[in-house]
Amino acid sequence: MHGFSLLEVMVVVAILGILAAIAAPSFTPTIERWRVRDAAESLTSTLYYARSEAIKRGGGITIDATGGWNTGWKVKQTGATDPLREITAPSNIAMAHSNSKVVLYVDRWGMLTETDGGVPAAMNIALYPTGKTATDNSAIRLCIALGGRITQINKGAACPT
Repeated sequence: MHGFSLLEVMVVVAILGILAAIAAPSFTPTIERWRVRDAAESLTSTLYYARSEAIKRGGGITIDATGGWNTGWKVKQTGATDPLREITAPSNIAMAHSNSKVVLYVDRWGMLTETDGGVPAAMNIALYPTGKTATDNSAIRLCIALGGRITQINKGAACPT
């Protein structure tokens, strides 16, 4: 007779189930890091897009996260009703601007400011898994320099001064 008995198959399935139950929790930090990295890359892409649109259009571009960064954001031109680009909220990711701002302005030179017509300012946005803090190992901080250069700092470290 060829093949496996029902008992042998049940033992193998039980062993695989036990191994899967042991391995699954170890994937959680990896998945959290991927989600945070994806959200950071999406926001970085949005910042670069807003800067290029501001330079192309002579300023008047905003990045609007009025409901909070956790609800998504829109790139808009001043006075326009329809957004140029709309990004949905990343799932299970918390985001916080260094000065609790939810609207960023981009001038005609591509400089980011926290107020309309304001002076370009260095700022940062922390991204981390929901329920964790900005100092978690999965956290990323986007540092935005005065000149608009954007860098990612891992593990919640402070931005360079």
